[in-house]
Amino acid sequence: MEPTETDHYIVQTPEVRGGNPIVAGTRIGVHDVIGLLQNGESVDTLLETCFPSLNRSQVHACLAYYQTHRGEIDPLIELQASPFRLNAHL
Repeated sequence: MEPTETDHYIVQTPEVRGGNPIVAGTRIGVHDVIGLLQNGESVDTLLETCFPSLNRSQVHACLAYYQTHRGEIDPLIELQASPFRLNAHL
């Protein structure tokens, strides 16, 4: 099977972010990017203010990965946004 463009941008490494999918060369999780987009950030504001180290192709790779792996990413977004997790640092 030929690798897709997404395969070059999204990786999983057991020692990084619990083995969850991240943007290659970063510690930014696919769920981080998708969660922000779902909460109202645009691709432009995400690139300008949230993750200026990413480029548009990397964000689009996150979107493409999400389209085929929703069942994997949605629980990570929910966990990240859960009130229990938010209050865990208080």
